[in-house]
Amino acid sequence: MKFSNLDKVGGILGFALLLSLFALPFVSLQPNRIMPGQRLGLLEAASLNTLMPLLLMLVLTSLTSLFKTAIRIRLVLTLITLMALMYAVGAGASQQLSDASPLARVSLNAGFWLAIFWLALLITDAAIKLALRPLPRLALVTLIMTAVMALLAAGHWDDLSLLREYHNQTDFWGQAVRHLQLSLGSIVPAVLVGIPLGVRSHRSARLKAMVFPVLNVLQTIPSLAMFGLLMIPLSLLATGYPLLAELGIRGIGAAPAVIALFFYSLLPIVSNTALGFDKIDARVREAATGMGMNARQRLWQVEFPLAMPVILTGLRVVVTMNIGLVAVAALVGGGGFGTYIFQGLGQTATDLVILGAVPTLVLAFLFAIVIDTLIALQRGGKA
Repeated sequence: MKFSNLDKVGGILGFALLLSLFALPFVSLQPNRIMPGQRLGLLEAASLNTLMPLLLMLVLTSLTSLFKTAIRIRLVLTLITLMALMYAVGAGASQQLSDASPLARVSLNAGFWLAIFWLALLITDAAIKLALRPLPRLALVTLIMTAVMALLAAGHWDDLSLLREYHNQTDFWGQAVRHLQLSLGSIVPAVLVGIPLGVRSHRSARLKAMVFPVLNVLQTIPSLAMFGLLMIPLSLLATGYPLLAELGIRGIGAAPAVIALFFYSLLPIVSNTALGFDKIDARVREAATGMGMNARQRLWQVEFPLAMPVILTGLRVVVTMNIGLVAVAALVGGGGFGTYIFQGLGQTATDLVILGAVPTLVLAFLFAIVIDTLIALQRGGKA
């Protein structure tokens, strides 16, 4: 065996995967949704027949992760291991609750979540080594999400405490729409204001010196403080002008959240727009002028297409940041998945916290992947 064929990164990830599953608690059997319960390891969480496919896939995935060859096979095995893990935890929950109290819950524990993390890194590592192009990367993520959603839709996880919390929420998808409305609703005005401001900042050093310090100060204000600062003037406006209150502009609700997110969105958009235009070679502009283009044609046909990858990079930062910050906006009545996070914290219900946190992370990840794909396609698919 040649040591040059050994994959150090893959080997470490494979070892970490096994360590997480066999050294840490896999699930917890709780008497109810709040009380702590008995921690169960992987081999205690389900019957051996249920775990056999997972154990077999763990062996194969760990062995293939040791070597730099057969990366495609490693990727396929890792994907199958991921689905086998999700199947095993769902089947194990049903077995644990078969003779338990009606109030009993099976909650996912550290071993499961870390295993998901290491499997995600193994998939990412394989995708990088295969140098997957933008659209195949997006297709891979779509395949994984489709398989996971199909497993959940089939009710295979319904006995897990996390899914019971989901079924107890009558407005989960309404909160999902609200989360997206707040996240994306603040980005549209930020783009409409930020991109022209970035272009002007590129052309005027004086304007740039005035605008950037203000935006930097806004970015440093903590989100809760920003929401609090906005609540007072918005409350006064709603009191003084009832029409504004009827339109939803109040100290509590969506208005302070959208305005705060708008302020936070400006710096990445303005700075990346200015940077994208700064990076354009002066000779390109001279060539466009020499071809007879006027300033408007040069802006839309030459400068914007060249600056777009950098602008999209700023947009990716804004989208992922806003999706996370909307969760905090639930404290001022903004709604969204943060509602479940803070309800769960108040009730010491961990699975309710996870019900709000995981969709927030997934949304941010999916939007980042889509924008990364757009950036790579804009650059010719080389990324």
